[in-house]
Amino acid sequence: MSMNILCAPSGLAALERPQKGIIDIASAGFEGILVDAAMCCSDHELEFLGICQNLPQKNREESKHRNRAKVSEHPEELYNNLKPLLEQCKKEHLLTPITRAPFLRRNTKRGDLKSVLARLAEESIHMCSEIGCGYLIVNPLFAEIGRGEEWKASREYYLSLAGTALENNVMILLQNQCRELHGRLVRGNCTEAEEAAAWIDRLNAEAGRECFGFCMDAGICSLCGQDMREFASVLGNRIKAVILRDCDGHYETAMLPFTCVNRGQSATDWLGFIRGLREIGFDGLLIMDFSTTASAFSQFLRPQLIRFAWDVAEFIKWQISMKNVLKKYDKRVLFGAGNMCRNYMKCYGDEFPPLFTCDNNKDRWGEWFEGLEIKPPESLKLLPPDCAIFICNIYYREIEQQLREMGIAGPIEYFNDEYMPSYYFDRLEYWEVSEQ
Repeated sequence: MSMNILCAPSGLAALERPQKGIIDIASAGFEGILVDAAMCCSDHELEFLGICQNLPQKNREESKHRNRAKVSEHPEELYNNLKPLLEQCKKEHLLTPITRAPFLRRNTKRGDLKSVLARLAEESIHMCSEIGCGYLIVNPLFAEIGRGEEWKASREYYLSLAGTALENNVMILLQNQCRELHGRLVRGNCTEAEEAAAWIDRLNAEAGRECFGFCMDAGICSLCGQDMREFASVLGNRIKAVILRDCDGHYETAMLPFTCVNRGQSATDWLGFIRGLREIGFDGLLIMDFSTTASAFSQFLRPQLIRFAWDVAEFIKWQISMKNVLKKYDKRVLFGAGNMCRNYMKCYGDEFPPLFTCDNNKDRWGEWFEGLEIKPPESLKLLPPDCAIFICNIYYREIEQQLREMGIAGPIEYFNDEYMPSYYFDRLEYWEVSEQ
């Protein structure tokens, strides 16, 4: 699987006229979108399904004006409602590898919609088959008889979808959720990693094949105060997709990652998030959801915002894939003999030992640093073509340009020590490095 970067189009592309939003998403560099069926069948629509006649006159007129309940009353119309969006994606060569089925709001009072949700999920599976989509996010049911009965309530529901999913080569992904308790958000279904892993394993065992996986929502992990490194570690390769969104730890929002900051500190534990996914070798789908941030921006600025969101997602992908990139090569050397090289050797020196390191400082050539001989850049010309050069210096582009101008044709990769499994907390100053 390739770690494709996708965009959640909600708040960026209108369902009826998706052209501009989808073109902006494609132009920014995103490889695809999350097809969100909630765009045509919202939790509000489901909450008032069949009871619009009991609403006050004003709400009844608003519901009629917005053509409410169309898809919830006629699930077979789900695909047709999303067709303009999907056709525009096809025109812009955007992938549609994952879909999210309609879902109830977390504080729903509707305990009578299980059959409706199952029908909507089945229609979502058929749509996935039609558009070549391999994953469908289906939220667990909220238990009607109290906390602790979630597995009993959801098991039958998920297994009723398994046959259709297998026939259509679609994997159903569970997702971590929070729930409301006296107006506060607390941990809900599948927010305990061991519980989520057990659910997936039991469902796959009962289905007889690997039909179920997991979608990890970073925003929910943050809201629930979870150790995301541990969460990812426990779920391991069950995680097929990840939703990238930031929140302040109190309210559920979809902010651009790294933007929820309190006193100079990120409200979301991105360090633990990246460490965890890197350690399990995650190579699934990255879904950028920044609809809350987008809603605060003028339409005039949206294209620039979407491009920046792509840059943020690409950075996160780079950090997560750092260890996977190291694994690609049997032989490697480093360029740089400073703090970044030092942290490389601390974390990966034993598992991925370099042949040597280079540095532009000729006064250090011939010295040994962290067990590596420091050689001049010219020595890189003697490397075999399959040996990768990992730049351990913040002047990545300048050094890469230098090496290419020297005639180095082999693979050049960037290494970064911002999200390492561990660090040297004392940093060497330039004069300390020079005198070693």
